[in-house]
Amino acid sequence: MFPPDPMTPPTTALPDNPLTVADFTALAEAGMAPGIRDFIAGAAGGERTSAANLEAFDRIRILPRILTGAGAADTATRVLGRAWAAPLGVAPMAYHALVHPEGELATVQAAGAAGLPTVLSTFAGRTFKELAAAATRPLWLQVYCFRDRDQTRRLVRDAEEAGIEALMLTVDTPILGSRLRDLRNGFRLPGHVRPANLAGDGYADPAAQALARMDAALDWSVVDWLRSVSPLPLLLKGVLAADDAARAVEAGIDGIVVSNHGGRQLDGAPATLDALPEVAAAVAGRCAVLLDGGIRRGVDVLAALASGADAVLVGRPVLHGLAAAGPEGVLRVLEILKQELRDAMTLSGVRDLAQIGPHLIHGSTPLHRLAPDCPSQAPATARRPAAPVPCVLRRERLHASVSDPVLETMEFLNEVTDRYPQAVSFAAGRPSADFFDVESVFRYQRRYLDHLGESGKSPEQVRTALYQYGPSAGQIRDLIAEALREDEDVDVPARSIVVTVGAQEAMVLVLRAIFADPDDVLILSAPCYVGISGAASLLGIRTVAVNEREDGLCCHDLEHAIRAERARGRRPRALYLVPDHSNPSGNTVPVETRHRLLDLARRHDLLLLEDSPYRLVSPDDRLPLLKALDRDRRVVHLGSFAKSAFPGARLGFVVADQPVADARGGSRLLADELARIKSMVTVNTSSLSQAAVAGMLLECRGSLATLNEAAAARYGENREVLLGELDARFPRRRREFLGVRWNRPTGGFFLAVRVPFAADNAALERSAREFGVLWTPMAYFYPQGGGEHALRLAFSDLSPDRIPDGVARLARFIEAEADGI
Repeated sequence: MFPPDPMTPPTTALPDNPLTVADFTALAEAGMAPGIRDFIAGAAGGERTSAANLEAFDRIRILPRILTGAGAADTATRVLGRAWAAPLGVAPMAYHALVHPEGELATVQAAGAAGLPTVLSTFAGRTFKELAAAATRPLWLQVYCFRDRDQTRRLVRDAEEAGIEALMLTVDTPILGSRLRDLRNGFRLPGHVRPANLAGDGYADPAAQALARMDAALDWSVVDWLRSVSPLPLLLKGVLAADDAARAVEAGIDGIVVSNHGGRQLDGAPATLDALPEVAAAVAGRCAVLLDGGIRRGVDVLAALASGADAVLVGRPVLHGLAAAGPEGVLRVLEILKQELRDAMTLSGVRDLAQIGPHLIHGSTPLHRLAPDCPSQAPATARRPAAPVPCVLRRERLHASVSDPVLETMEFLNEVTDRYPQAVSFAAGRPSADFFDVESVFRYQRRYLDHLGESGKSPEQVRTALYQYGPSAGQIRDLIAEALREDEDVDVPARSIVVTVGAQEAMVLVLRAIFADPDDVLILSAPCYVGISGAASLLGIRTVAVNEREDGLCCHDLEHAIRAERARGRRPRALYLVPDHSNPSGNTVPVETRHRLLDLARRHDLLLLEDSPYRLVSPDDRLPLLKALDRDRRVVHLGSFAKSAFPGARLGFVVADQPVADARGGSRLLADELARIKSMVTVNTSSLSQAAVAGMLLECRGSLATLNEAAAARYGENREVLLGELDARFPRRRREFLGVRWNRPTGGFFLAVRVPFAADNAALERSAREFGVLWTPMAYFYPQGGGEHALRLAFSDLSPDRIPDGVARLARFIEAEADGI
C-alpha cells in the first residue's frame, strides 16, 4: 500500500545544470516517491496513447528555410483577447502540492514571471482568490461538470469573483480511465493534499471520488447550461474528432483544446498531434484551437502551430520543474521551451507566429504545395527552353474568406435554380421586372443632364460630369440629402454622404474604417443579410451573432452579448441590423425597441449600422428610421437604390455624419474618411448610374416612396396572397399538428416558415426535383449556427396568380417531409 505521506522535500539545488525539459524530468522523478511518480507519469490501460503523444512529435521533421532574412523570432501572441509572451500556457493539473509545499501558488507565480497564463484545475490545492492575488498573467479554470450541478455552479461563481478570465470544460471524462499504476499502488492522497475550492470530503481516493461525482450522461446541453451560469468565455478540452469540433463551433464555443487527457482516459485514442490538423480544418479559424499533450521541446510547439494550433498547454513538464526546484524550476522549464521555440522559428526562417504554417513540416504536403504559387521556369543553364508551365494558384494559400461556407451555399442555390427553371421560385428576393421600363433610363439621364445645365454648368462641365471620373464621395449627394429629408425626415448635410457601388460597398468601407483592432467585434442581429457577414469575413473582422427571438431582436440578449464579449477582453464596436422588414426574417423592430437600441448604443459606446432597403417599396406606414431618431450620431445609415430604383444601377450610399477628431485638434466627418478609402477601392461610383438615379429623384421631386406606390402595392398584394394561401393549405389545427408556423411581416419581400424537418440543401434539392418549388434555407443567414428548421419565402418577384400554385407545391413538399420524420 502507498505510505500515508509520501512527499519527498523538493530539491532546490540543481547541480547537474538541467538544459532541457528531459533533464528536469529525470531530476524530478529521481527525487519522487514511487507512488507520486506513477500518479504523475501514469496513463490509462497499456499507456499506448500516452506514448503515442510523444512519438507523434518525434516523427515530425521541420524543414529549414535559408536566406529568409527573418532575424530574431517574436513569439508574442494573443489568445481570447489577452497577450501571451509565447503561444504556451500551463495545462490544468490536480494537486501540485504533491510535489511542492507551495503547490499551485508557486506555479502561478512562475508562469506569470514567464509572461504566460495558467489553467487552474477544479482540484487546485489553493483557493482561487489566493491564486488570483498572486497572478500577473491570465488565469483560466478547468471545470468538471459534476452530477451535483449546484457544486459546479458554486465553483464557477467563486472563480468569477476571484477574477478568473475563462472556463475550460473537460469533456472527455464521463468516467475515469483505468489507470493501472494507481490501482496497483493503491494510491491515496496524503492528508495535507485536498481541493481547496470544493466543499465536502471523500477526495483522498481520486478514482472513487470520480466515480461518485462525474456525470457519465453529460451531453451537449451542458454548453448551454454553463452559458446560463456564467458569461465567461468557454473552451472545451478533450476534443479529438473533427465533427465534434464543428459542432462545438456551432454551439458558440470560444476555444477548443485538442487533448486526450495525457493518455489518461481512452487507451488507444489518437495522439493529439495526429488529431490536430482535422480539428483545426473543421474549426477554420472560427475559434481558438489549443493542443494539450506531448509537448516536451520548443520544436514541438512549432510543430503544433504548423499543424493548426493557436497555442499549446504543457502539463507534466511543469510539475517536474516544480518538483525539481520549486517556482524557479517551473520558470526554467517554461523559459527553456520559449527559447527553444525562438531558435526553431529562426532556423526555419519565420519571424513571427503569423508566418508559421503546414509548409514548415517536411513531407506533410506535396512539394508543389510548398513552392510559390507560380513555378519558375527552368534555370538558364538548361540545354533547351523549358515548356511553358501555367500558373496554378493553391486555394489554401488564398484568403480564408474565399472558402466561407456561405459562398458555397449561395452557389448551390444558384445551381439548383438553373437546373429547375420551371419550378415556382420563392428564392429570388429581387424587385419585380414588371415595373422596369427600358426607355425611362434614358429619360432619367437626360433629365439629370438638363438639371446640370439649368444649374449653370457649361456644356464642357456637363460632358465631364457624364464621361469622366467623378469625386470619390459622389456627385449627387445633394439630391440624396434632399430625398432623405423628403421621404425619411432625416436632415443631414450632403457632405456627410458618400455615394457607393451598391450598399455592399458601403458596408465594406464602413467596416474597414471603424474596425482597427483585432479585438474589435461586430455584432450581428441574426438571421442576417449574408453580405454583411461576408464583408466581415473578407476583412478578417470577428463577428458575434445575437439570434432574434420569434418576435425579433431582444435588447436584453444584445446587452448580455456585449457584456460577455467585454469579459473576453474584446470590444464590441458596432451592431448591424435591418430594422424594417428584414432580409431574411421579415421582422420589423418596434419603435420602443429602436429607442432602447439608441440608449444601449450610448451606454456601451456602440455604433449602429442601419440597413433598411425595403421601406420605400412597402405599402404600410413607415416607422421612423433609427437615423431619424439619432441625436448622438450613433447611427451610420447604409442606403440602397436597388429596390427603390433598380438593381442594375448598382448604386448605394452611406450617411456617416460622425465627427472624427485627430491628434492635432482637427476634425473631419467619418464620410471624409470613407471617401478616402473608396478612392483606393473603386475610385468613384459610375457617373452613368448616378445620372440615372439622379434623374429619377428629380422626376419624383425626391420622393421615391411616391414613385414606388404601384410597386409597393403589388408587393403588399403578393404578401397577402401568400399569407392567405398558407392559411388555407395549413389550417390552424393542421399546422399545430405538423409544427409548421410562419410570421406575418408588415412589408418587405420575405417571410420565414418554421418546419418540423431539416430545411437544408438536400431538402431543397428534393423540393425542386420532386415538387417543383424553390425556397432558401434560413440556415444560410445564421453565421454562427441556427435556422436549421426554417425556410425563407420571397414573394416580390412573383405575380399574384402564380403564388397559389407555388404554395400548393410547397404544402405537398412539407407534408411529405413531415410524414417521413
